Amino acid sequence: MLSKEIRDLSIDELISQEKDLKEELFNLKFQHSLGQLENTAKIRDMKRTIARIKTILTEKKNG
Repeated sequence: MLSKEIRDLSIDELISQEKDLKEELFNLKFQHSLGQLENTAKIRDMKRTIARIKTILTEKKNG
């Protein structure tokens, strides 16, 4: 997701999106540990997207 798309979401949507992405990240890490994950760059991208959501969520809560 792009930052512009994330900024258009409400706080409740951001929280639910963060929860979903964390679950997906867990699944990717689990697949990686079993050797089933072919594209390991997905893990890095997922972490960055979660960080973007957390940053924008903090901005919205403080601003």
